[in-house]
Amino acid sequence: MDLTIYDETAGRVSEGQLALIRDVLQFAAGKLSLKANTEMSVTLMTNPAIRKLNQQYRGVDRATDVLSFAAEERGDETPIIMAPELAAEIPENLGDLFVSVDKVAEQAKFLGHSADRELGFLVVHGFLHLNGYDHEEPADEQRMFDLQREILNEYGLQR
Repeated sequence: MDLTIYDETAGRVSEGQLALIRDVLQFAAGKLSLKANTEMSVTLMTNPAIRKLNQQYRGVDRATDVLSFAAEERGDETPIIMAPELAAEIPENLGDLFVSVDKVAEQAKFLGHSADRELGFLVVHGFLHLNGYDHEEPADEQRMFDLQREILNEYGLQR
């Protein structure tokens, strides 16, 4: 997977945490059997910055932990007919994740686990949203949360 990470935290994110994001998302992409040329981005930011995005795009005037912006809504596309070889070469852009490092620290402390576990949880949670998973209905929530737990446990980020 082609992953771009932007650190807008003035260096508050360690190289180890950047590697964790890359590795856990690559692992998750493998679990979903995504094409190798699938693209997405993760932007790491502070509470004030994510609060602005949350207000602008969701109308909620508070900081949040993760925002997911899918590049395309699943199922709404008009199919384009092309040779399978050509279709395989076209990258799929999943979209963009925005993660508050302030919320990572706050929630890790509150929940009693490491910041790495919380960071991994948030990027996997957002990644699943970008891949069409949601938790609006109980059955969908069960499916998404089971997969999320499976990915994190198999990767080594158990609670």
